[in-house]
Amino acid sequence: MTDRHIVDVHILLVRAGEVLLSKRRSADEFDGRWHLPAGKLEAGESATAATAREAMEEVGVVVEPADLRHIHTAHVVSPHREARIGLFFEAVTWSGEPVNREPDKCYELAWFPLTALPQNLIEYPAAGIRAYFTGATYSQRGWPS
Repeated sequence: MTDRHIVDVHILLVRAGEVLLSKRRSADEFDGRWHLPAGKLEAGESATAATAREAMEEVGVVVEPADLRHIHTAHVVSPHREARIGLFFEAVTWSGEPVNREPDKCYELAWFPLTALPQNLIEYPAAGIRAYFTGATYSQRGWPS
């Protein structure tokens, strides 16, 4: 384990009771599994600016940082991965229709009812989606109980 953490930002785009998910294209165990649009915080960038940037880069929607509502933070460690802090934001408003702008990293985008999420949803983003309902502002994975 490293002594530093990656900071991930995730965006929940919710409309008519459905959330937008992306099917990952990767060379690891997460290939073909569903995830929220997400990315890494870059140096000199605020978390909300990073989330708005990732929304545009990954799914082509415009989100103003002021229109993001923090809903969850996850602290995740795993034996063979870099430790990370995940920040989850709901886009209160956005403009544009989502499209797959990163086909090299994503097989497809799809809307799923919040009450009927896919079986192969990665657990890390699932924590942020659950927080949308429960109001749980923090979770952790991989840490001893």
